[in-house]
Amino acid sequence: MSQTAQTVREDGTIASVSGPVVTARDLDARMNDVVYVGAEGLMGEVIEIEDDITTLQVYEETSGVSPGGPVENTGEPLSVDLGPGLLDTIYDGVQRPLDVLEDKMGSPYLSRGVDAPGIELDKTWGFEPAVEAGDEVGRGDVVGVVEETVTIDHKVMVPPDALEEGETAEVVSVESGEFTVEETVAELDNGVEIQMRQEWPVREPRPTVEKKTPTTPLVSGQRILDGLFPIAKGGTAAIPGPFGSGKTVTQHQLAKYADADIIIYVGCGERGNEMTEVIDDFPELEDPSTGNPLMARTSLIANTSNMPVAARESCVYTGITIAEFYRDMGYDVALMADSTSRWAEAMREISSRLEEMPGEEGYPAYLAARLAQFYERAGYFENVNGTEGSVSAIGAVSPPGGDFSEPVTQNTLRIVKTFWALDADLAERRHFPSINWNESYSLYKDQLDPWFQDAVADDWPDRRQWAVDVLDEEAELQEIVQLVGKDALPEDQQLTLEVARYLREAYLQQNAFHPVDTYCPPEKTYLMLTTIQTFNDEAFDALEAGVPVDEIIDIEALPRINRIGVQEDYEAYVDELKGDIESQIRSLY
Repeated sequence: MSQTAQTVREDGTIASVSGPVVTARDLDARMNDVVYVGAEGLMGEVIEIEDDITTLQVYEETSGVSPGGPVENTGEPLSVDLGPGLLDTIYDGVQRPLDVLEDKMGSPYLSRGVDAPGIELDKTWGFEPAVEAGDEVGRGDVVGVVEETVTIDHKVMVPPDALEEGETAEVVSVESGEFTVEETVAELDNGVEIQMRQEWPVREPRPTVEKKTPTTPLVSGQRILDGLFPIAKGGTAAIPGPFGSGKTVTQHQLAKYADADIIIYVGCGERGNEMTEVIDDFPELEDPSTGNPLMARTSLIANTSNMPVAARESCVYTGITIAEFYRDMGYDVALMADSTSRWAEAMREISSRLEEMPGEEGYPAYLAARLAQFYERAGYFENVNGTEGSVSAIGAVSPPGGDFSEPVTQNTLRIVKTFWALDADLAERRHFPSINWNESYSLYKDQLDPWFQDAVADDWPDRRQWAVDVLDEEAELQEIVQLVGKDALPEDQQLTLEVARYLREAYLQQNAFHPVDTYCPPEKTYLMLTTIQTFNDEAFDALEAGVPVDEIIDIEALPRINRIGVQEDYEAYVDELKGDIESQIRSLY
């Protein structure tokens, strides 16, 4: 509800104000209760209780708030509205729909104290029952379906907290038709009335039966990720990198092309212009898997750097709770958090205002615990209703000066299993995506290999290992080259450097802004690698036969390897190219 001067109840009074941290006296509250502060009813949350002093973090700018003002306690934790209407929507950090607020204000600049429900309460949705009167249902079971967007069917579930674990109830009544999210669509014999709308506290994970080992990759269409450092559906990944190295573009590519059913994009303390790009681009983009608008499977949470710092702390929890809700329906969800460093900075600011003992570089001592709490909510799960779903969490990290030894990067690396290290030197050389192949790793490779072997090619792991070995050898040779020059190397090592160059330029580089090269299916990724390996095998055979390196690398077909990425009909192109490479090299001896 919208808070005004007339509606703020005086459950307690403001004692002091320090930026977003406000203390209140005589407030009967519990940890994490939502409160409304001051005459304008600014939204906040209880973060510390000591005797009769309650400390609050306020999710809005607190200028003009003064001691003696009223504080109202709702008695409820910070929760999100869950139901149809979450997709194709842009929220702020505490799930206020920004377009609704703009209409309410008549301005893109939001006033303080204004509020709106997370989903439209008046809109009607066509509800189609999935159960009949007399059926037994347990918690999380689907009672009906709503077409939320052209891409996604929204499954209306029995709330997980409506029944005890293992408890069932009989459906007394259920009917199809047009309903608002607050109207009852089904009734159980224990008196529980089921609406399309649920609420769930953001800091509490939704219940599941079991966390399983993921075995399916989250196919991103980015060669270096799928080919060398894959992430599983239900996996965790970090993308650390300095300013200008391509974190946001990599996140955008994943959001656009990853084969997840649902995308949750959290702009956490993002620059306004970068968030604007997302908001402008995504409605125009076509989902490559369905042909429908990309926004039909996307929810955006925009918390830009000029928004109140405390709301930054809540936005990642809002995002992961929405992700868990769709996971419970049996969907695969990918959550992009850009960037967790700015979330950590918000924690540091709040912690310093609370005068807590600082940890490394001023971050609070509980930084590692909070990061772990967030990433551990990702995973591949068996849900309480018997379905399976996943949440993949991919967090960008912005270490100051690109220093990966700083606390946020290090604590993130202890938790996540995929590390995509962005490199400023590669970015300066216009090598994009600028992921350093020598520093990056994925711990999912072994458990995902069977999928790639079944879906793409039996020798997928061997091909990948060959590429990794060549790139490792190149890294060692480059140190020698810098000392004595390339010409001083034996011919076989010179040839290895040439093969590695094609791996770097043709395979690892990818143009995010080219209409064809922006998305590379795993089959194409594999064929590109086999083409470069064909050149490698033929070239070394020729070298053994006595052909000079200069002649081998001077064949007409070779530069065409760099053009595979932009070919729509890549299979025919690769077949012809492999034949030309073989015939032209063999003609030399």
